Amino acid sequence: MIKFFKNLINLIKEKDPAIHKNREVILYPFFKVYIYYKIAHFLYLHKWYFWARYLSEKAKNRTGIEIHPGAEIGKNFFIDHGTGVVIGETTIIKDNVMLYHGVTLGGTGKEKNKRHPTIEDNVTIGAGALILGNITIGANSLIGAGAIVLKDVPPNSTVVGVYK
Repeated sequence: MIKFFKNLINLIKEKDPAIHKNREVILYPFFKVYIYYKIAHFLYLHKWYFWARYLSEKAKNRTGIEIHPGAEIGKNFFIDHGTGVVIGETTIIKDNVMLYHGVTLGGTGKEKNKRHPTIEDNVTIGAGALILGNITIGANSLIGAGAIVLKDVPPNSTVVGVYK
């Protein structure tokens, strides 16, 4: 458990140069929501759905960041200025992914089962971007602020505007 917290503190310090002391990390919404997510995800995997959702709702109310406990999140995930971020239930986020505020990884309302995006390794998604549906954002891609992405993005791509 101590290793988890040390790794999380180091990740946040690495991603945000505005941090001057370790203790500042506990003030970050991402720090709080990520701890809630990890516990809620554990409960979700063990089919304690009510308590998983209870914790995720509590986290949303405290941080302004909504991560469904069913979402799968890899290593070195980071949300900078997280207010308004929404991550849907069937979202898969691989390693080294960075999101900015206002990002939605959501569904279109037209799909069943896998309804949310898969974000591959080393992807950065700019503020206010909407990634909707069962689509894949390829590794090493950059999604610009305010982009609306409705179809698969190949690896090593940059997407701005509406991509459908």
